[in-house]
Amino acid sequence: METVLSGIRSTGNLHLGNYFGAIKNFVKMQHEYRCFFFIADYHSLTTHPKPADLHDNVRQVLAEYLATGLDPEAATLYVQSDVPEIPELYLMLNMNAYLGELERTTTFKDKARQQPDNVNAGLLTYPVLMAADIIIHKATKVPVGKDQEQNLEMARKFARRFNTMYGVEVFPEPEAFNFGEQLVKIPGLDGTGKMGKSDGNGIYLAEDPKSIRKKVMAAVTDSGPTVPGSPVSEPIQNLFTLLEVVSTPDTLAHFQAAYADCTIRYGDLKKQLAEDIIRFTEPIRERIVSIRDDREYLGKVVRMGAEKARASASQTLREVRETIGFKPF
Repeated sequence: METVLSGIRSTGNLHLGNYFGAIKNFVKMQHEYRCFFFIADYHSLTTHPKPADLHDNVRQVLAEYLATGLDPEAATLYVQSDVPEIPELYLMLNMNAYLGELERTTTFKDKARQQPDNVNAGLLTYPVLMAADIIIHKATKVPVGKDQEQNLEMARKFARRFNTMYGVEVFPEPEAFNFGEQLVKIPGLDGTGKMGKSDGNGIYLAEDPKSIRKKVMAAVTDSGPTVPGSPVSEPIQNLFTLLEVVSTPDTLAHFQAAYADCTIRYGDLKKQLAEDIIRFTEPIRERIVSIRDDREYLGKVVRMGAEKARASASQTLREVRETIGFKPF
C-alpha cells in the first residue's frame, strides 16, 4: 500500500476551500492508502507565535480535522513536535543542503520580502524540514498546492542526494498526489482567485452565523446584467460556484435563470447563499466546538498519533543513522 503524507498548517482555521479542495479527499484516502496527517507546529515557529497561541492553534486545527472526518484509527494523525525523530533527520539533511539552492527557493524569497525584520534560519531551511517531514515515513505521494511544488521537488532532491552519497536506496522519491477531477476549487468573496486565509476572503468552518452573513453580504458583485444572455462576470460566477456546492440544484437554477433574463437581485442571492452556507457549516461547527472542548479525547488522539508516527519514524531514522555511520559500540 502506498504511503501518503500531508502537512496541516497550525496557524489558521479551515475554510470552505480547504474542505471541498482537500479534506473530503483526505477522508476518502485514509481508507485507501497508508496515510499520515500531521499538524506542522515546528514550521509555525518561523513567525514567532506566542506560547498560548501556538497551543490553542494546534488544538483548534486538530479539532477541525477530526470534526470533518479524519479518523485517528484509520490514518496516523499527529502533532509534528511530538515526533523527535523529525528534527534529528532535519539536522542530518541540513548537512547536505547548500546555501545557494536554499536561497533560490521561491517560498524563502517571498517570506524574506514579507517579513524583512525576521529572516531567520528556519525560513531558509524550511524546505529541508519539509523534506524531513515527508521522507521520515518514506512517503511516496504528497498532496501539495501550486505554491509548494518547488519544496516537494527539493524533498525529492534531498532524498536522491542521500541515496547517491551513501550508495543506498533508503528513501523513495515522493511524487505530487493529484486529486484530478475530484478537486473542487472554491472561490473567495473578493471577486477573484480562490478562497484563502492570507487573502482574507474565506468562510471558515467554525465561523458563527452572524459573521457568515456579514461576509457574504459584503461579497463583491458587479452592476448586473443589462441584456438577456449577458456574459457572467467573475465575481458573479464565484457566487454561483458557491451556490453550487452548498445549495440545492433548484436554488442554483433559479438564480441562473434570473441572471439570464436580467431579473436577478444580488441582495436576494447573497441572503440565500449566506443561509445555505450556515446550514452546511453549522453541524461541522458544532462538532468542532464539542471536540475542541473534550481535552481528554484530544489527548488520547495525539498520544495514539504520536505512538504510530514514532514507530514509523524511528525505523527510518535507525536506518539513516546506520547508513551514515552512527552505530552503537
